[in-house]
Amino acid sequence: MSTATAPAVAETTADLRALRARLPAPVALVPTMGALHEGHRTLVRAARERAGSVVASVFVNPAQFGPGEDFDRYPRTWDADLAALAEEGADAVFHPPVEEVYPPGAAGVSVQPGPLGSVLEGAVRPGHFAGVLTVVAKLFGLVRPDLALFGEKDYQQLVLIRAMARELALGVEVVGVPTVREEDGLALSSRNRYLSPEQRATAAALSGALRSGAAAGPRGGGAVLAAAREVLAGTPGLVPDYLELTDPDLGPAPAAGPARLLVAARAGSTRLIDNLPVELGETR
Repeated sequence: MSTATAPAVAETTADLRALRARLPAPVALVPTMGALHEGHRTLVRAARERAGSVVASVFVNPAQFGPGEDFDRYPRTWDADLAALAEEGADAVFHPPVEEVYPPGAAGVSVQPGPLGSVLEGAVRPGHFAGVLTVVAKLFGLVRPDLALFGEKDYQQLVLIRAMARELALGVEVVGVPTVREEDGLALSSRNRYLSPEQRATAAALSGALRSGAAAGPRGGGAVLAAAREVLAGTPGLVPDYLELTDPDLGPAPAAGPARLLVAARAGSTRLIDNLPVELGETR
């Protein structure tokens, strides 16, 4: 039986503000949509190491789901989530109903991501990043954290949240935490539970493609993309949405130096994303 101390839970913004006023600084925020796995636990542990207090949010944000996406079936595992956060030492959890975050009669002000919100994931999921940035901005305003931690698996999200915090002068340090993976390399995701055993085996090719691409980095960007495409093309049942090589800020890939390789694909009806850093060598 666990002896972990349960974190204080706030379901309203008023309760959250009262909780926040009692937390020792610095305060770290770990936003989640629940269905917590080892990747989320890693974020909380990283926050625990860096901050005097850790606040986690558990909120499935409807604004970042488009028509026909999986909002209604997105896994909701509140009791298990709360137990996991207790085990990892979170001090407080914000677990609001939708109407607390998006009150009826609100004017509908939102945060727009700019051009970077319409490429990669944004091209496939129009409006997604406006929904993400709006809810994160709300959480920043409510929790007033000194730092906030996000996983690198959602790399475009991380880049955009960093840009929002910087360009809107929100005063929050945005920290990226490396992706946590299964033994075969598959990035941990709450959506992995949708996969059948056969689809689960197929999905492992995503990280395999990224590793093959990264290994070709010394031969330049063309070699990186060719190596990754070869793995994807050789995996029946995996339907890619995109495979892109960019600079670390998601601009055009450099001729040499640090870059990022990003992929999205479907295994059955489940859509998965992943990425890796790549070091590009000089080509002649």
